[in-house]
Amino acid sequence: MSAPLAPPAPGGPPPAWYPDPLATGGWRWWDGHAWTPYVSNPGPGPTARKPRLPRWLSVPVVACAPLVILLLVILAASAPIAVVAAVVPLMIVWPTLAWLDRVEPEPTSSRVHAVLWGAFVAVLAGALANESVAAATNMTVAMVVSAPLVEEAFKVLGVVWAVRRGEVDGVTDGIVFAGWVALGFAVVEDVLYFADAGEMFPAVFLLRAILTPFAHPLFTFWAGLAIGWAVSRGRRLWPAALGGLAVSVALHAAWNGSLALAAPDPETGEGGSGVLILAVVGPLFVVLFVGVVIALVRMRRAEQRRFVAQWPFLVRQYGLTAAEQAWFVDWRQMLVARRSLPRPARRRFDAFRAALARLSMHHARLGTVDANRERVLAEQLATARRDLAAR
Repeated sequence: MSAPLAPPAPGGPPPAWYPDPLATGGWRWWDGHAWTPYVSNPGPGPTARKPRLPRWLSVPVVACAPLVILLLVILAASAPIAVVAAVVPLMIVWPTLAWLDRVEPEPTSSRVHAVLWGAFVAVLAGALANESVAAATNMTVAMVVSAPLVEEAFKVLGVVWAVRRGEVDGVTDGIVFAGWVALGFAVVEDVLYFADAGEMFPAVFLLRAILTPFAHPLFTFWAGLAIGWAVSRGRRLWPAALGGLAVSVALHAAWNGSLALAAPDPETGEGGSGVLILAVVGPLFVVLFVGVVIALVRMRRAEQRRFVAQWPFLVRQYGLTAAEQAWFVDWRQMLVARRSLPRPARRRFDAFRAALARLSMHHARLGTVDANRERVLAEQLATARRDLAAR
């Protein structure tokens, strides 16, 4: 194996951007323990300026955050129940995404950025577009046309941003990042809906927080699936992203359209039929949701099988010990081994497993292996092994 990559400075440097030890003129993210695959200005070219923002932030997030945060502060002061109620769907969806992300867990900074992108960038873009369309036409057109198109487009851009940062390795990654972005968007949108519900708060809360907490992740799921598929197959990104976006927009528009048909006219109070949702649209979306859940479970199991199947190769390639081999004989054995460890050591165990999973995904992807990326991932594995042994 090649010589270990030296840390950027002695004494345990904090997580930050440092000069890339593998490429002249670039910057690489140091996570506080090891170098990561995430770079700025990769490849040949003039020396780039050091990034000013940590990995969990980006220029679009910082630019959009102030207005959304100000609005949330105002709503928290005037309708605190709206903020509290928005935590309920968050606590339902978050563990589900974390469970799906268990095979190859993403770094915390990446997940935080995805959530913030949905909460700030997608929310602000959607709000501006919807208000403009509603003022020019009416609220129904905004609900059925501009909301699905603009909101889904900016959520998909959050997934594309993760691809450009080298955070998406396969189909599951694309789905997971789509879920995190959609979750950030849904939480802020729930606060807005709950604060504006008035006497209809119980019904709105029941619909959005209890019956359909997975609505936005379900919409954006298809774009994430298409993007992850393109990355795993080495295909062009934008055709896949646009194809997935079309499905996401169609589902979002169908859902909003059903709500518009079911609601009475806001001016006359007449028309509308809530039975439409219960009798037709509701069951259809339930069936779709169940189908997606089944597909996700099977996809997760397929990734588990792929990881176990590659285990002999990983053992030979990276010189794992007999004790380490015993942890990953199969997926259940790995879970048993993890539960047997003291709680402080489980985080190191997870870092070890995540490094192995990323190496497994890297070797499984179509096309040539990126030697620099493999070296960095191997260094992460070595660091995680040392940390776990020290525990």
